Amino acid sequence: MKTFWGSVAAAAILLLASGGAATPTGQTGGTVRIPQFENSDVRVWKATVTPNAPLAMHRHEHPRVIIPLVGGDMKIVQQTGESEMNHWEVGKAYWLTTSKPGTMHADVNVGKEPIEVMVVELKNAQ
Repeated sequence: MKTFWGSVAAAAILLLASGGAATPTGQTGGTVRIPQFENSDVRVWKATVTPNAPLAMHRHEHPRVIIPLVGGDMKIVQQTGESEMNHWEVGKAYWLTTSKPGTMHADVNVGKEPIEVMVVELKNAQ
């Protein structure tokens, strides 16, 4: 367990220190994803989500912690049409659970400015 939390701590330190120096590898809709760090316990990336450019429907197989670098309002739209609003403040950490089985969602930045977050995905969390 110490190794797991040590990896999380190392990932958090690296993501805060890196400032996004890596090259973007993925771009979907209004999102740019820049890998930061990965090992057997965590995957870390910086995501920039542009306003009013919904991400494609997707799901998450692992829980995540997000840390907004540039905050804003993100609308999470379920495939059923249900939605929820999240207001993300700079410097706070937010826990996002694994997607429920058989569900998908899309994220929409409903603000006027891009939102930037660091995402720490916990590969081995139950």
